[in-house]
Amino acid sequence: MRGTSESSELPPEIDETVIAPSDSTDASRSLSPNVALVEGSSPHFSAITQSLLRVRLRVAALALAAAYGVFLLFHLWAFFFSSTYGESYVLFVFHIALVALLGTTGYYLCPKCDRQTPLLRVQEAMVFGLPAIFTFLIQLQPLGRCDTTNHMIQSPAPLWLLLIFTYALFIPNKWPRAAIVIGAMALAPLALMAVGGIMWPDCRLAISNNWDMVGKTMLVMMVCSSVAVFGVHTINRLRSEAFRAKQLGQYHLRKLIGSGGMGEVYLAEHTLMKRPCAIKLIRAEKGADSRVLARFEREVRLSSKLSHWNNIDIYDYGRTADGTFYYVMEFLPGLSVSDLVKQYGPLPAERLIYLMTQTCDALSEAHTKGLVHRDIKPANVFAAQRGGHYDVAKLLDFGLAKPIETTAEDTQLTQEGSITGSPLFMSPEQASGEHEPDARGDIYSLGALMYFMLTGQAPFNYDRPIKVIIAHAHEKPVPPSQLKTDIPTEIDAIVLRCLEKSPDDRYQTAVELSHALEQCEAFGRWNRQLAANWWMADERRIPVVEEEVFA
Repeated sequence: MRGTSESSELPPEIDETVIAPSDSTDASRSLSPNVALVEGSSPHFSAITQSLLRVRLRVAALALAAAYGVFLLFHLWAFFFSSTYGESYVLFVFHIALVALLGTTGYYLCPKCDRQTPLLRVQEAMVFGLPAIFTFLIQLQPLGRCDTTNHMIQSPAPLWLLLIFTYALFIPNKWPRAAIVIGAMALAPLALMAVGGIMWPDCRLAISNNWDMVGKTMLVMMVCSSVAVFGVHTINRLRSEAFRAKQLGQYHLRKLIGSGGMGEVYLAEHTLMKRPCAIKLIRAEKGADSRVLARFEREVRLSSKLSHWNNIDIYDYGRTADGTFYYVMEFLPGLSVSDLVKQYGPLPAERLIYLMTQTCDALSEAHTKGLVHRDIKPANVFAAQRGGHYDVAKLLDFGLAKPIETTAEDTQLTQEGSITGSPLFMSPEQASGEHEPDARGDIYSLGALMYFMLTGQAPFNYDRPIKVIIAHAHEKPVPPSQLKTDIPTEIDAIVLRCLEKSPDDRYQTAVELSHALEQCEAFGRWNRQLAANWWMADERRIPVVEEEVFA
C-alpha cells in the first residue's frame, strides 16, 4: 500500500512537485518564479557558481576567524602580561576588529545577494584582503627590531601559506584568476623583506646574513603557490565534470526536490530554452522491474492526455542511453495545500471554494477521459502562480490513475497489493479493496481534502494506518463545524455528503460538486486580487528556488 507504514505513525506525505522555498529576494514581491538556473553550458559565472561562492566565502571567513582568533589569544596575553611586547596599540585593536569582522561576515554573509556577483567579489576581497594587510603589518613591525635578535630574521612564509591554501580550497575560480591572487600572496613575503631592508639598516644586515632563509622562503612560496593554482584547476575540472554528469538529455538536473513511490523529482532546466521545469525519473533500484517501468510510462501517457489549465502540463519524456526513464513537467511556484495549511493554518470557506472549484474542473476533465485519480490528497493539489494569476489550483500526480474501463494490462500494472493511495484520504471502497473505485471515489477524497483544508486535520486522524482504513469503511466523521465553529453550515453539509460511505449517496460527478460549491454564500468572496494580496502581504510566502551548491 503506497504511503503507509506498520509503525505507530503515518509517514509524512511526499509532494513530488517543485515547492519553492519561502525566502525571497524579489524586490517586486511578485510570485513569478525567480529561479536562478544554469546560465550557459558550464558552471562558470552562473547562479550555481555565485551560490557556491557565497557558501565557500562564508566557510573561509569562519575558518580565518578561527585561525586569527587563536593567534589573538597569544596577542592578548602578550599585550597585557609580556614586558617585552613591543607592538603598537593600533595593531592590537586592528587584530581584534579583524577577528570580529571575519566572524560576523561568516555568520551574516549576504544570504540574499546570491545573484550579485560583483558584491560577492567585493566580499571576497575583504575576507582575504584584510587578513593579508594585517599579516603584512604584523610581520613588518618586528623587522625594525632585527638588532634585538642578533641580526636574525624568521621566515614570514607560514601565515601566507595559510591564506594561500584557504583561498585555493574554498574559492571557486578559473585558474588564471586564481594565479593572480595566489601569486600576489606568494610575493608578499619577499615584498615584506624588501620593505624591511629599505626602511631599517639592521633588517638589511639581518637579511644579508640569512640569504639561505630568503632562498628557502622563495622556493617554498613558489612551490606552494604552484600547487595551490594546480589544485584550483583540478577542483574546477571536477566541478565541470560533475556539471556534465548532471545532464539528462537536453536537461540539466539541478536539485532533488521530491521523492515518491515510483521515482524522484528534480528541479531542472532545458539547456537551450532556459526554461525551469521538474523532471521525474524512475528509481535506479527499480529499473530492472519491467512492471514498474511500464507503470511509469503509463503515468506519462495518462497525464499527457490532460490539457486543462488546472492539470499539470507534461512537456517531454524519454529514456537515456543507460535506460533511465524520465518525463518533464512544468515547474510550479507556490505551495501544496498540505504546506499551505501546515504553515498558515486552515483556510477560510471562500478560499477553499476558490481552490476546490478549480480542482473539480481538473478532475472533471480526467473523469471525462475515463481516468480515476485515486490519490487525491493535500500534497497533490497545488496553489500555484501561473500566467500572472495567483492561487491557481493544480492537480498533480496521476501515478495511481486508472482508466474507468480497465484492460487486463491496466489491472496488472496497478495490482501491487491492491490497496493503493493515501490512507488518510482514500474512499471506503478503495480502502476495503472489495471492488474498483470509480469517479465517485475521487469525490470522497475531495471531501477528505476539504475537511483537511477547513480544520487542519484529516477526517480520521488515527495514528495507525489500519485504524484509518477501518474508520473510512465504518465510522462517521465528526462534522468539520464541531472542530472549527466558523465553518458555514452549507460547507459542512457539502463535505459530509462527499464523505458518505455509499458512493450512491455522494455527489456523482466533479461538476455536480463544483456546482454545489458555487451555490454557497461564500462563493466569489475570494478572487484573483485577494489571492494576489495574500501572497504579497508577506515576502516570506514568495517562492524562490535557491541555487544548487556543488560541494
